[in-house]
This record gives sequence, structure tokens and C-alpha cells, in this order.
Amino acid sequence: MKQKPPITISSLDAVRLEKMLDSLGDKQIPDKEGLRAELDRANILEPEEMPHDVVTMNSTVTFRMESSSTEFSLTLVYPSDIDEGTGKISVLAPVGSALLGLREGDEISWTKPGGGLLKVRILKVVYQPERSGDFRR
Repeated sequence: MKQKPPITISSLDAVRLEKMLDSLGDKQIPDKEGLRAELDRANILEPEEMPHDVVTMNSTVTFRMESSSTEFSLTLVYPSDIDEGTGKISVLAPVGSALLGLREGDEISWTKPGGGLLKVRILKVVYQPERSGDFRR
């Protein structure tokens, strides 16, 4: 497997995600350590310094699942913000964890629950809170 692309996370997202992971039991998230490893390797920036093409929490992103060439446009959210059928994906979902911190054009392979890999390519960050001046969402 090729090396993972670098990821960038805002300091606000990093603190909130760490607190969320600390509060969850291992059974609530099968790949808890995978998400924690992503946070550990992330470049952390202040929200005001975030590049405009990075997927942050509450960003809406268009991406393609390379295995099927299917495109999706979803908003990356915390589990408490999930509503069925509203175009949101939890950061705890395998694809959600894979999206976090990537830039437009990046591609990443992520282990699926039960084995196998999913490959995701970021096509466009349609909306990013930091780009819109919402630094404390």
C-alpha cells in the first residue's frame, strides 16, 4: 500500500475529536485506533490558518469511491450531528475517517470493517466552515 497523503486538522477539531475518542468505548468504534493514528500524524493548524481546500469537520466534500467510480457529496460531522438521509457522514464511519484532513486531489486507501480496502479521492471541498469565516463552529 502506498504512503498515506499528509493531512491537516484545525486545533479546534483536534481537541474535539480527542475528547470524543476518549469518551467512546472500543465497541462503539471498531477502528478507534485508526482514527487516533490519523490525529497523531496530522499537521495541526489554527482554524484561521486552514487552507481552503482541506476537508475539516462540518465541511461538505465531493469525493469518489475509486472501486465503483461512484461520486458522493456529503458533510463530515460528529456522530451527534448525524440525521438519517440528510447527506451527512460521521467521522466515525470508515469513509468519514478517511476524508478528514485531506485536500482536493488527494487519494487514500482505508481499511473497511471486516477487511478489504476502500479507496477515496477528494474531488472538491464544496463548503468549509473556516473558508466561510466560521472559525468556532
